[in-house]
Amino acid sequence: MRRHVLTVLLLAVATLLQAEDGSKLWLRYAEVNKAKVTGPECLAADELRKYYQGTEATLIIDPTVADDEGYIVRGSTVRAKSKKGLLYGAYALLRGENGASKPFFKLRILNHWDNLDSSIERGYAGRSIFWPTFDPQHIREYARANASIGINGTVLNNVNASPKMLSAENINKVKQIADILRPYGIRVYLSVNFASPMGLGGLKTADPLNAQVKKWWRKKAEEIYKTIPDFGGFLVKANSEGQPGPGDYNRSHSDGANMLADAVAPYGGIIMWRSFVYGSKHKGEDRVKQAVSEFKPDDGKFRTNVILQSKNGPLDFQPREPYAPIFDQMTQTPQMAELQITQEYLGQSRHLVYLAPMWREFFRYVAPEKLVGIAGVANIGNDTNWCGHHFSQANWYAFGRLAWNPSMKSEEIAQEWLTATFSPDTSHLSPLLSVMLRSREACVDYMMPLGLHHIFKFDHHYGPEPDGFIKSYPLEWCPVYYHQADKQGIGFNRTHTGSDATSQYREPYCSIYDNPSTCPENLLLWFHHLPWTYRMNSGRTLWEEMQYRYQRGVSEVEDFCRIWHECKPYVDEQRWREVDERMQHQLENAREWRDVCLRYFRTFAE
Repeated sequence: MRRHVLTVLLLAVATLLQAEDGSKLWLRYAEVNKAKVTGPECLAADELRKYYQGTEATLIIDPTVADDEGYIVRGSTVRAKSKKGLLYGAYALLRGENGASKPFFKLRILNHWDNLDSSIERGYAGRSIFWPTFDPQHIREYARANASIGINGTVLNNVNASPKMLSAENINKVKQIADILRPYGIRVYLSVNFASPMGLGGLKTADPLNAQVKKWWRKKAEEIYKTIPDFGGFLVKANSEGQPGPGDYNRSHSDGANMLADAVAPYGGIIMWRSFVYGSKHKGEDRVKQAVSEFKPDDGKFRTNVILQSKNGPLDFQPREPYAPIFDQMTQTPQMAELQITQEYLGQSRHLVYLAPMWREFFRYVAPEKLVGIAGVANIGNDTNWCGHHFSQANWYAFGRLAWNPSMKSEEIAQEWLTATFSPDTSHLSPLLSVMLRSREACVDYMMPLGLHHIFKFDHHYGPEPDGFIKSYPLEWCPVYYHQADKQGIGFNRTHTGSDATSQYREPYCSIYDNPSTCPENLLLWFHHLPWTYRMNSGRTLWEEMQYRYQRGVSEVEDFCRIWHECKPYVDEQRWREVDERMQHQLENAREWRDVCLRYFRTFAE
């Protein structure tokens, strides 16, 4: 009888929950309009008047606050050196924070891989919110969401950039977007095509040492900054995956980056030069070594306003990678880390995978103080809920919070997001915290455990294809290149007896990774080719451990589905249903990964 009454009460609660479409993200404050706010008129005052639950709040411009973007919250008073700091402090007050805070990284930038035709490369949440047209109100909502988590920059277009991006028409569109973002403390940047002087300017070369090319870029920079005085600078992908670059003219990366740096330097602009370069100069070399091989000779040769932007791992945003050794090797060049918020290799926006634990893992090896900034490849599109999967919003949120404070714990961020997104009383949603914190490890297990990597289906990178090989493709694009399975064993030998990728790491990691007995088991097959009978710490053989991990990953997703069903009474119907549909698909896909991979590897192991 008591159970029946409880069930009726829970159903009654569920019927009271209004359907929500996720469009408000984590900014689901009740509009109370009761707070009297004293201080300068600004966006911070507007936010507090609408949403602060207290009756009074005070905003104070205080020149003694330590950082231009920092703030101090004491009770209902926010102090900051600037209106931008007051806005960050207002959101901190709404989160319930108390005390002083300032951003760890000066550059906290989203990289949008949006194309001018509205498509998004590696986008899983609809079309571009910027191109070819935009809704000003939607851009304001985007700006507000970013300001609430401290993001202060955005690159508006794909790193595989079109020269047309720099046309006068598009620069004017960028100005309109910049005008909307500016009050929220967000500066705009653009990805540029290195051959733009040819594709747009009519020149016959893009040689960075050519006087006419230098002049073209100087004039283009002048045009941009005349239109957008606080324009941030350029992001460049050069000589990678078919993109043009200085290597086309036998010039170095520093030659190319410095030419652009000189063009934007008079205006305070920066050049973010990506190190994701492979296959141009070092064909045949292990792909994970090529960034260091390509850039190490240029260390110390870049202008001071050039920043090398490197992915967290040495390959390509895999579910698990070791940290990229370029962070060890480039000691005289400012660097920023590039993380991927959009889940290209982690189930895209069909899987619930919370990424903060992966990023925190990276920061255990690459000290944040070694970096001048952090970039995140955005997961945002024009879907109603912004990110495709409602829980993918948590990754946008987590990126911003870690960009502000990389020492924040994954659990703390997840708890914040759950509270803001679902309910201030998350006691009944606490199992979802467990789901979020377990989800990345589960994904690794059901996709590529023990250091396996890049065995996805070609091109779209969704689903398993461990037997993948296309003769016309570069070998380093083929899954068989990465797992190297044969009758003797499995894994990529990157030790001193193999490709010697371990030598690029600083000690003690060089020695740790080089020895299978000291190499972390979660990276074992990344660095070692081992017999199927190799004995693991669990006592199981390598082949038995692989089977165990694949099944464990599937079992975790089964448990996630069970927990989500138990949470149904506490979540509005629309979001519950939409998440449930994606979780059921995630379970189906996890089983596919397990079955396809084990069936294929069994042909070698047994």
